[in-house]
Amino acid sequence: MGSGKKRWTAALLATAVLSITAACGGEGAGGDVKLRFSYWGSAARQKMTQEAIKKFEAKNPNIDIEEEFSDFRSYYDKLATKVAGDETPDVITLEIRGLREYADRGTLTDLSSTVNTADIDSKVLATGAIDKKQFAIPTGVNAWSLVVDPKAIKDAGQQLPDDTTWTWEQYADLAAKITAATDGKVYGTQQSFNPAFLQIFAAQRGESFYQGDKLGISPNTLKAWWAVHRKLINTKGSPDAAKSVELGALGEDRSLFATGNGAMGMWWSNQLGSINKASGKEVDLLRMPKPQGATTGGMFLQPAMFYTASSKSAHAAEAAKFIDFMINDPEAGQIILSDRGLPASSKVLAAVRDKLPETDKKTLAFLDKVKDELTDSPVAPPKHASAMEDILTRYTNEVLFGRMAPDDAARKLITEANALIAG
Repeated sequence: MGSGKKRWTAALLATAVLSITAACGGEGAGGDVKLRFSYWGSAARQKMTQEAIKKFEAKNPNIDIEEEFSDFRSYYDKLATKVAGDETPDVITLEIRGLREYADRGTLTDLSSTVNTADIDSKVLATGAIDKKQFAIPTGVNAWSLVVDPKAIKDAGQQLPDDTTWTWEQYADLAAKITAATDGKVYGTQQSFNPAFLQIFAAQRGESFYQGDKLGISPNTLKAWWAVHRKLINTKGSPDAAKSVELGALGEDRSLFATGNGAMGMWWSNQLGSINKASGKEVDLLRMPKPQGATTGGMFLQPAMFYTASSKSAHAAEAAKFIDFMINDPEAGQIILSDRGLPASSKVLAAVRDKLPETDKKTLAFLDKVKDELTDSPVAPPKHASAMEDILTRYTNEVLFGRMAPDDAARKLITEANALIAG
């Protein structure tokens, strides 16, 4: 009887609180709506994001944005824990590799009728759609490219290549010559093990990274890709395997560019500004090398990241409003500029074009130059694709350290990847 009385008292108290809240105009009716917004990045990104959030809150005084920020390495682990614990943020930042996983488990909501996407290129927009539902809105675009320090190349007595025709052999030879000419003080290039590099390399050989729910890359392409890495190490065009692997785990602020010990490397085009800043030098973007006789360069535009919204959010309209602001409002664009890729909205890009830092203008000019050569933007990869980078890194390390023959590594990588994707 006593416990029943306690339950009734609690219920009456809750009703009274609800009545008072309603009378005062509670959440969504003039009161404060709290939206949780998760994203990753550097301290610089957090600072500009906070500035954009303040601008949004000033325009929408009934909405408070609670940021849930972390570095990239811990971001997805933290997000997975929140989703599993039924504490999904209202607005979630995702990469393309994790999109299908969260969409298929019902975490995300369709934004097609709530966020204005009229000014986003249809091919780029399609990267955020699954089964005709627009689960994700691209923040901006970038391309995986070759970054060069022209002065370092010239100081080594070498010339910048013609990037419309250069091959992987020429790239490796140039890297070796730079290292030799500087007595190893400046390495020709820094190695990259990013899946985007392999995706371009495979496209040049007529293969796609994924073919439905299987890996589309052949053993021969994997072996040829590893051969490029091994040649760079063997000819000292890059640091040795141990140093290359160590550098591969670090950001651009700790790269060979940053320490003045590198002339080339591969990065996303929107990272050119931070590389420029870290190196204190003027760096440029080039097309990726390709095999002799290749009919495509394999490069592509990819959303730097997406904004998505939780399907369980109690404030779906407000979440969509915040995403719309971050994507379409020129004031937000003038704060964020190209940090999340060059703005996906053509109107925002036009509004901020003249305000972009010189390095970002250089990036924009480069993407304009290569746009007619680009392959289609990739669709959302299969579930569990977010683990592909770890698999690729693990087998690449086995090959580079000589612990596994390329034939065995290629076969086992494909078997493991296909089992993961099918699971």
